[in-house]
Amino acid sequence: MIRSCSRMIPACNSVVAHALVRAASALLPTLGEPGRKRRREESRRGTHGLPRVLTLFFLACLSLFGESADWIWTARFVVTMNAGRRVIEHGAVAVRGERILAVGPRAVIEKRYQAKFRMDRPFGILLPGLIDTHTHAPMSLFRGIADDRRLQDWLQNYIFPAERKNVDREFVRWGTRLACLEMALSGTTTYTDMYYFEDTIAEVTKEAGLRGVLGQSLIGFPAPDNKTPAEALVATERYMQKFRNDPLIVPAVAPHSIYTVPEEYLKASRALADKYNAPLLIHLAETRAENDESLAKHHMTPVAFLESLGVLNGRTLGAHGVWLSDGDLRILKSHRTGLAHCPSSNSKLGSGVARVVDIRNAGIPMGVGSDGFAGSNNQASLFQEMDLAAKLQKVTRMDPTALPAPEALAMGTIDGARALGLEKEIGSLEPGKRADLIVLNLNQPRGVPIYDIYSEIVYALKSTDVSDVMVNGNPIVREHRMLTLDPRQIMGKAAEYQRRVQTSLQK
Repeated sequence: MIRSCSRMIPACNSVVAHALVRAASALLPTLGEPGRKRRREESRRGTHGLPRVLTLFFLACLSLFGESADWIWTARFVVTMNAGRRVIEHGAVAVRGERILAVGPRAVIEKRYQAKFRMDRPFGILLPGLIDTHTHAPMSLFRGIADDRRLQDWLQNYIFPAERKNVDREFVRWGTRLACLEMALSGTTTYTDMYYFEDTIAEVTKEAGLRGVLGQSLIGFPAPDNKTPAEALVATERYMQKFRNDPLIVPAVAPHSIYTVPEEYLKASRALADKYNAPLLIHLAETRAENDESLAKHHMTPVAFLESLGVLNGRTLGAHGVWLSDGDLRILKSHRTGLAHCPSSNSKLGSGVARVVDIRNAGIPMGVGSDGFAGSNNQASLFQEMDLAAKLQKVTRMDPTALPAPEALAMGTIDGARALGLEKEIGSLEPGKRADLIVLNLNQPRGVPIYDIYSEIVYALKSTDVSDVMVNGNPIVREHRMLTLDPRQIMGKAAEYQRRVQTSLQK
């Protein structure tokens, strides 16, 4: 009966279970009449064996269970993206609540922790969730509406008119659901957004279980949610008060750009962001036209102009950063401004290629962004962005060693976190950080052989290879299946909105 104890407790450590059996076996001779005689003899000699054995038995019982955890995830490889870039073959991550408890070899983690739930992926790569540092989630419902056009033509003649005719709170709700579905299934666990009705975007992001740095947009003409920049500021503060302490949402202020927002509201946006210690998000130095216009109007580059207004004096993320001078890099470095590199968008719109190697060498934190989902980039895959980021640097610099795979993966993880000022919370697999994890499936032709794990992730694997996703300690994707949203309902709504948008543009 005693030896059955190791079978009575599921998932117990066999070594500890056997120790418990030995302790119980040692306890047997102390029971019954033989035990009483033995205890009298031990008492006469002063050895008192029963307390010693009971103590051993009790300690064995305690150690049988180990330290408690909610989850243990195991995989063939664990890519931590910590400072030492540790890669653990046959590794594991233990999670309790919303945070990572431990990262290490599977045998060590399983010996130390007893989890309520576990997930084993012997053919998987376990790594930090990817971080999209720039997108516009509700615009997923405008996907493909006006491709192969220059940015100003695309904005002024297609996107802005389509938004005036179609964007309301429900459009934003369903567009965000579609975007969150795509992002989660492709391994993005944190995304950075700039759009309208951002409070609704935040609600849907929480519904999906994703993490968001979500910026309420301000623009210098009537927008779908607020008719003036002054109204937008009031609405933005109300939104920030609502979500300022949320575990998944980082509310932000998002003046669109220097060419669409008056100076006074650029300054007011900075003041509001500082009041709540929140990030300010802005499109910055995206095109040559923006750069030339700023030089002609202000006699300064866009970066220098924002510095002159004091807009860079605080947490700031600039999207794109294609047209940056050496002087701009010094300014951005001095203000610790983060940048979002959007290689697909910059390529598709013909905006240029950002000086990523120079920017990184200058010590400026830079992540990758999809800039989805309408004409600038029609999808959300950060695997595509990391791959393209590396290859564009190689071809434009005529140097195949430029931006190697480990650095490209860093841009999609820990450097994206740094750009957002969240590197202490997300971006790597380390004890104490938020439990944002993804698994890539290697059990397929492009998953073998593996000579370099970083090369495999950046150059070979795709967003469709993401099998499992956890955000803030909660699984939201399991075996390629979304657990928090209804894909069928969302895709049906997308078809409805397609017909509505097409009809509106024919009027």
